[in-house]
Amino acid sequence: MNDAPSDEDPTDTLDARYFDGRSSRPHGVQLRMTRDGLCVAPLPSSGRASPPVAPFAPFTVSPDQVRWPERTRHGGRLAQLPEGASLQALDVVRWDAWVARHGGHAESRVVRAQQSWRGVAAALVLLLAAIACMYQWGLPVVARGVTALVPLKVDVLIGAKALASLDDSLLQPSELPVAEQERLRRRFTQMVAQAHPEGAAPWNLQFRKGRDRRLGPNALALPGGTMVLTDELVRLLPGDDDAVLGVLAHEFGHVRLRHAMRQLVQASAVGFGVSVAFGDYGTLIGTAPVLLATLGYSRDAEREADEESVRLMRAASLSPRAMVGFFEAIEGWRGAQRRTGQDDSVIGMAFASHPATAERIAFFKAAAE
Repeated sequence: MNDAPSDEDPTDTLDARYFDGRSSRPHGVQLRMTRDGLCVAPLPSSGRASPPVAPFAPFTVSPDQVRWPERTRHGGRLAQLPEGASLQALDVVRWDAWVARHGGHAESRVVRAQQSWRGVAAALVLLLAAIACMYQWGLPVVARGVTALVPLKVDVLIGAKALASLDDSLLQPSELPVAEQERLRRRFTQMVAQAHPEGAAPWNLQFRKGRDRRLGPNALALPGGTMVLTDELVRLLPGDDDAVLGVLAHEFGHVRLRHAMRQLVQASAVGFGVSVAFGDYGTLIGTAPVLLATLGYSRDAEREADEESVRLMRAASLSPRAMVGFFEAIEGWRGAQRRTGQDDSVIGMAFASHPATAERIAFFKAAAE
């Protein structure tokens, strides 16, 4: 700060409060813009109403040492000076006009946009678009990375708890003949070995029967490699082992790519982040079965699992067209359920809970050609 130089326009002044940065006592001051910068002088003690006046020597502050506040629709104005000193506006309207007239603070585009409802609306649209993009593309990428950091033993623990929860609520022991179960398990083991001779992700096929109509003909893949196949699905496709194996191959795709864990990470990103950071997965293991019952796979995950299904079927010399027959059968079953008012599937990640889209049917038809 320098001693005040000569005035350029002694009549163009602005009254303000000055705080010296050493005490909370305000000083009434008069501001003038000079050739050398901002001149701060004690407010003349004429009869006008003003803040308390404390005489001190006028000084000048270089323009690059004054931090002018942004203009806002509401709120006061406080300019920052060196050594913790500051200037406070008495009249916001006069302050803004005086600062603009003297070019004391060039407003940025952001500040100008804040004063316009169009600018605010545009910012809101951009914010919503950014959030949507993050949810659509960013979160899956983050989930994939976080899942890679989660030990496989966590998948196994979550899968075991999820299966126990399903056995207590929706599932009961299978009534399929043991020989039929072993035939399907043996053929699927051969499929996986043929498609992945180098070794595949661990898996465990379990047969169950639904306790009621809510689950119906279905299959689902749990974290840790457990795949559940219902008696109802096998009976929906009597004598069509190829279609049943195609469904199992699809579920194996979810297992190999850890889709269930990725969906859990996306659904509770913050919780998983904390667990990965501290290595404590107890809370997540306890709550994961509930989340699994409500989550559904993304279209990308279903597409990846369909690709794995085709890969395994081709390796076993089976036609992917068998999956078209499965989709037709499951859609027929779902239509019958709707007609009788019983379309109430409750497991979001179960295979038959996802509609057979034309895209998926076309995919398997094309793969069969």
